[in-house]
Amino acid sequence: MKEPGSRKRKRGRKRQPQNQHSKTITKHGKQTLQHQPSASPSSKPPKSSTFLDKMRARLSGGHFRMLNEKLYTCTGKEALNYFSENPSSFDMYHSGYQEQMSHWPELPVNKITEWLKGHSPSLVVADFGCGDARLAKNVKNKVFSFDLVSNDPSVIACDMSNTPLDSSSVDVAVFCLSLMGTNFPSYLQEAHRVLKPNGWLLIAEVKSRFDPNTGGADPKEFSNAVCDLGFASELKDLSNKMFILLHFKKKEKQNSKRKEIEWPELKPCLYKRR
Repeated sequence: MKEPGSRKRKRGRKRQPQNQHSKTITKHGKQTLQHQPSASPSSKPPKSSTFLDKMRARLSGGHFRMLNEKLYTCTGKEALNYFSENPSSFDMYHSGYQEQMSHWPELPVNKITEWLKGHSPSLVVADFGCGDARLAKNVKNKVFSFDLVSNDPSVIACDMSNTPLDSSSVDVAVFCLSLMGTNFPSYLQEAHRVLKPNGWLLIAEVKSRFDPNTGGADPKEFSNAVCDLGFASELKDLSNKMFILLHFKKKEKQNSKRKEIEWPELKPCLYKRR
């Protein structure tokens, strides 16, 4: 008969608390202490960290889009002044630019590098809007690299409508995604000035800027304007879905009575507001 107030003792093994030492009997009958390790922490980063990374990426992308639009909608001189006062913005712009280019199946700078490697390494090159001077680093040619800010000793900071080069001093002028200012015709006029007779003008531009169906320039009208400047058209390649390639050659004999050139407006790359 059970005494009043007595409780039935539950059978079963008593649970060991985590991160505690438990007794272990060895074959010699001695007791030892064994540490029970706690569960390993998850390898996944905390949600707050992932959220902050995404927010930083969005802010960085938004700043790049703002700077990109600015370059398309101001003059080269205005852009030069802006980045001279805000050099860190230039670094942010190029970081965003590199991220954008990482999604392109083929890069236009590689096509221009290919072209140069197929010609004499003695050709002197002027790279207008060189960015990180990738072209100069990948060819044997002497390359004058120009951009709005110089973060590399090989890059010359200047307005691309007014470079320090002598007239008729280079064999190839390159514009790789760099006809961005509202005064882009003055960049091409500068290229014409510094090129030797029979010198090459190589242009790679975003394809949407040359799509008349979406407000872009007609490639034929643009080519005609460049030819009126004193060039002959040598190549028009529209096969790539991301960019077009245009090659021109400076005419040996220039027309002394040059008519006023009607330049088509190049569509700026603008982004939808989110």
